[in-house]
Amino acid sequence: MSKNLHNIAVVSLSTVGSRVLGLVRDIMIFAALGASVWSSAFFVAFTLPNLFRRLLGEGALSSAFVPVFSDVLKHGGRLRAFWFFNSVLLRLVVVLVALTCLLGLNLKLADSMDMLPHRWSLASGFTITLLPYMIFICTAAIFAAALNTMGRFLASACTPILLNLSMIGSLALGMSLGLSVDHLIWYLCGGVLFGGFLQLAVPALDFWSKGWRPTETGETDRALIRDLWRLLLPGLIGGAILQVNILVSRLLAYSLDASATSILYLASRLMELPLGVFTISVVTVFFPVMAKAYAARDEKAFSEALLSGMRLILAIAVPAGVGLILLAEPILETLFQWGAFDRADVLATVPLIAIYGFGLPFYSVATLATRGLHASKEMKVPVRIAGISLMINTICSLILMQFLEVSGLALANVIAAVVQSVLIWRSVAKTHPSIQWTHLKKALLQILVASAVLALVCLLVPAGLGLLGLGEKSDAFAVVLICIPLAVGVYLGLLYRFKFEEMDVIKDFGKRLR
Repeated sequence: MSKNLHNIAVVSLSTVGSRVLGLVRDIMIFAALGASVWSSAFFVAFTLPNLFRRLLGEGALSSAFVPVFSDVLKHGGRLRAFWFFNSVLLRLVVVLVALTCLLGLNLKLADSMDMLPHRWSLASGFTITLLPYMIFICTAAIFAAALNTMGRFLASACTPILLNLSMIGSLALGMSLGLSVDHLIWYLCGGVLFGGFLQLAVPALDFWSKGWRPTETGETDRALIRDLWRLLLPGLIGGAILQVNILVSRLLAYSLDASATSILYLASRLMELPLGVFTISVVTVFFPVMAKAYAARDEKAFSEALLSGMRLILAIAVPAGVGLILLAEPILETLFQWGAFDRADVLATVPLIAIYGFGLPFYSVATLATRGLHASKEMKVPVRIAGISLMINTICSLILMQFLEVSGLALANVIAAVVQSVLIWRSVAKTHPSIQWTHLKKALLQILVASAVLALVCLLVPAGLGLLGLGEKSDAFAVVLICIPLAVGVYLGLLYRFKFEEMDVIKDFGKRLR
């Protein structure tokens, strides 16, 4: 457990740095571009390479690669594991280059034939420019998966920081030159490509330090490749379904008006802040642990890892969701109400953040439970559930957007996430009978009670500060700086008082962060 805490601390600290810089990056983007057709077109374009990143990189390929690579490393040694890695890497690069060329040519052809309206043509041009990022980030993800399996987390965890720094630097350079919006956005695209190159270079160099060489080849066990493919194919289909969910939502938002995609993106980014800082950190560390436990046929270690991880992510996701629901407006005013992003944009985004805040615990549960199935080499069930999720999201989106516009798209996402989390958890419990929801009842009750008190703090403190008449912006600053730390302190104090099962883990984790 001590080693896991160290790794969680490493990943979390790196993720905190990445998310903070990501906030700075997004603040600069919205201050410079606003919730406009330019920012919406950029976010639509950035969705496609990120779709393949999550699909071929961090998603299905990593989920299939880690259990097989772990087996090879354990039973065949490091050299054989490097041979297997190079075989997978070569195939991945060939597929990525082919996909980049194919997608780029098709988009260029559609654009040259004037088949697209201006708004869509704008997004198409940015997409063509950003497609090479897909090669960098998907290749970087397979290096990160190998490093994580070998117990090295720092290099891969820090790579998002490099992307954010590159994008911030490119924006700062363009703004310092006084560029207009139509020129500034191309600087932003250049920052994405340079950041993607850095994201690949850093983990590759770290893997090199562990003895890997790209020229090392040996006899590749075809059975291993078949095993990888057997795990990859259903996961690829399931991952594609999940990513199509995101793409569908953004394209439907883009069809509504010029700003809808931007505010949908911003709301989801704020929801992903607690999801990424802690939930993804826990999942990143516990996934290899579960994979190794399954490989060793240690059911007790597997269930302990999954249940411990679930208690930890619920302990952060539930109060974070409550905080987003109640404090969305002051958070947005403090962080984003600058430059071209005005009060009207803030008010348009608040309902979406509240909707995503409700869904945050369900996204977290689904994320860890899905990785539990992947660690068990069970890939078909998540595919079926992903298909159900896509169907629910698409149907609900098409219906709800007619009445609630972009808020309806966010609500459809959350409804699909609730269904997915319930079905995924049932599947995990069926695959591993030692894992039952009853093992989490006590912890969940403690979390809910503590979160209710946290909600009371989030209601009373802003009301009290409002009586001081500080002014709109100053009042929002005061709420963020005073209310959030106070609410977190009260919440953790109650968990300590309740003797929350993972409290020692949280305390040790806090010490490691300090």
